[in-house]
Amino acid sequence: MSRTSLCLIAVIAVIAVSGSHDAWAGDVLAITIPRRSELTPVQRLNREGVEAVKRQQYEKAATLFYKAYLYDPADPFTLNNLGYISEVQGELDRAHKFYALASEQGCNANIDRSNAKQLEGKPMQYAFESLQDVPMRVNRMNVDAMDLLSANRGFQAVALLREALSLDPQNPFTLNNLGVADESIGDYDNALRSYGAAAESHSSEHVVVTLDRSWRGRSVSAMALASARRLEERMKKMDGAEVSAVLFTLRGVSATNQNDWLAARQDFLHAYSLDPASAFSLNNRGYVAERDGDLETAQFFYEKARKAGDSNTRVGLATDRSAEGKKLFTVATDSDHQVDGVLDKYSQDRRRQTGPIELTLRNNTPGGDSSVPPERPSPSNVPPAVSPSAPQPPH
Repeated sequence: MSRTSLCLIAVIAVIAVSGSHDAWAGDVLAITIPRRSELTPVQRLNREGVEAVKRQQYEKAATLFYKAYLYDPADPFTLNNLGYISEVQGELDRAHKFYALASEQGCNANIDRSNAKQLEGKPMQYAFESLQDVPMRVNRMNVDAMDLLSANRGFQAVALLREALSLDPQNPFTLNNLGVADESIGDYDNALRSYGAAAESHSSEHVVVTLDRSWRGRSVSAMALASARRLEERMKKMDGAEVSAVLFTLRGVSATNQNDWLAARQDFLHAYSLDPASAFSLNNRGYVAERDGDLETAQFFYEKARKAGDSNTRVGLATDRSAEGKKLFTVATDSDHQVDGVLDKYSQDRRRQTGPIELTLRNNTPGGDSSVPPERPSPSNVPPAVSPSAPQPPH
C-alpha cells in the first residue's frame, strides 16, 4: 500500500513577539522586553508565517518559517512552526523531530499569534504542558497512526486511534482517520460508522494534511461524507460473505506477521470458505497447504488464484513486503513456479534412488518395508500470504 495521508490539524502554530533578552549586572538578572513595534526578524517572519497559515497559504508559510530558522535555529517557536508545516507537507518524521526540538528548547515568552485561539497570550511552555494531555496528545496519536498505516500496520493503527478517540470522542479528524484505518483492514461496517460520525459532526474545521490538494482547506466533515459514500458504493458491489472474507484475510496476514500461525491458519481457511472464488482466498489457501507441507495442493490453489476473476487486483498487506503493490496474478505465478521447482527437484531426487519402487502415503510414511524415501519437500522461503489493497480514499 502506498503511503497513506490522513487529515490532521495542528494543535499549535505559534510565535512570540514579547520574547526576553537576558543581561547580567552583577548578581542581578535584568530582563528587557522589547516593545511590540520592535519585532526581531525571527519574530516578524514567524508572525507573517502564522498569518499565511490562517489564509491557507502553506507554501508561503513554509518559506517564512525556514527563513526564521536560518536566523535562529534554536528558537522554539520557529521549531514548532516548522513541525506544523512539515505535517502539512506530509513529512511526519521531520515534524516529529521539530516538535521534539521545540519542546526541549522551551521558553516563557508569550504566544502572540496562533491558529489555536486559546493559546494566545499564554507562555510557550504552557502550550506544551497544558495541551499535552488532550489536544496535542490526540494530534500526535493521529500522526503515529498515519505512520502505522503507511507501514501496512492497520490493526495497530485502529487500536491507537480508538485510544485517541477515548480521550476526545467527538474529534472529527480522529473519527475520519479511524474510518480510513478500519477500511484498510477490511472492517467496512465500522469504517462507515466512523465516517458517518465525522460527517454528522458538521465540523467547521478544515483539512490541512492531504495528498489530494483539492480537499485542502475544505471541511473534514465533507471529506468524511465523501469517503462514506465511496465505501457504500463499493460495498453494494460485494455481498456479505465477500466483505467478511476480506476481513478474515487481513486478519490472517496480520496474525502471520505476528507469528501466530494457528490463528492465521483458521482465518485463511475461514476466508476461503466464505469466498472460494476470490483470488486472495485461493492464494492463501495454497499458502496454508504449503505451510502444511502439501505442495501438490498448494500448486493447485496457486494455479486457480492465477485464473481467478480478481487476479489483477493489487496486493495490500502481505507476509512479504516485496509482494505489496504487485498484482495478485504475479504473486500467485511466482508462488506456483517456486513450488514447481521444489517438486521437480524432489522428483529428480526420487528418480536417482536405487532399490524397489514403493508407494509413499500422503502422511509422508512409506507404503512398504523398504528404505524410507526422501523427506517431502518444503520451500526454504514460503511464498507470501496476501490481502487486497483497499481503494485509496480521497485524502
